[in-house]
Amino acid sequence: MEVPCVRVPREEGEETRHRLAEEDLIDDDYEIDVEDGSLYIPVTDPGAVDDDLEVVARAAEERDDQVMPADLLEFDPSYERLGKAVLLDEDDPDRAEAIADAVLESDLPVETVLNKASKVKGETRVRDWELLAGEDTQVVHREYGCEFALDLAEVYFSPRLATERHRVVEQVVAGEHAFDMFAGVGPFVVPFANRGAEVVGVDVNPDAIEYLEENARRNGVADRVTAINGDVREVAAGGEYADWADRIVMNLPHSADEFLESAVRLAGDDCVLHYYDIQHEDDPFGPGERAIREAAEPEYDVTVETRHTVRSYAPHELNVCLDVRLER
Repeated sequence: MEVPCVRVPREEGEETRHRLAEEDLIDDDYEIDVEDGSLYIPVTDPGAVDDDLEVVARAAEERDDQVMPADLLEFDPSYERLGKAVLLDEDDPDRAEAIADAVLESDLPVETVLNKASKVKGETRVRDWELLAGEDTQVVHREYGCEFALDLAEVYFSPRLATERHRVVEQVVAGEHAFDMFAGVGPFVVPFANRGAEVVGVDVNPDAIEYLEENARRNGVADRVTAINGDVREVAAGGEYADWADRIVMNLPHSADEFLESAVRLAGDDCVLHYYDIQHEDDPFGPGERAIREAAEPEYDVTVETRHTVRSYAPHELNVCLDVRLER
């Protein structure tokens, strides 16, 4: 199986290995290999590797000696990794405790284990967590070269959307004006700014805005980021950003249609809208497209450039994204 590997001269291998380990980028599922004077170090996130290191795709052997949680249990547990935290979704407290113990005894580089204690709730979309191991619910997450600090008990964040965020980020060009209407801790805002865009991020959660500002500083893009705590409808109605945006992100899939009037106010003469929705699999894109056309026409010509399925959300329901160009 081919995996991303950092390739360095053998004499630089130990220094590079330590450097990647400090960034929590080494993929411990695969063996480090040596061939023709070069060391190949498997990595988990090639986009997070510093530009001065070469990343290549290469066949790698799986490690036989790594102890995983499944090796210590009588079943294969389901969990998510977020930084040095493992996230569980277990209703049975005994099973959750058993998984937490196995995670800590395994070779996973984990310090914290959390179990979901509620569904996402309220306007800020946060949930309750049961702390099974570790000190608190704060984590540092690395994604495609950017670093995000956050507190899962105070803000909403989904590591499952990393690939989708990267798909959108790669469309951004330096100098454009980008507006994230539901910015959270900045998983769109920070990489947009990292690509040279001027970005405004709005969120109703004051804790999310504090983390957004911190994450902009962490990643050296604070000079290109404006973070606003408030209702984006009020921000749009205020007029400061009227006709301003070249790109708008609307990642509030259960109710983004309620904010389309505000998005149209923010859109410039040629604006790309990334509209997220959750709909039945029989017609996952139609309701969103109709809502966008109703809000934007005839002021704008509306062109759907991409109809993209992000993931399955529930039985017969899909989380989708419409990339839509609005042109006056």
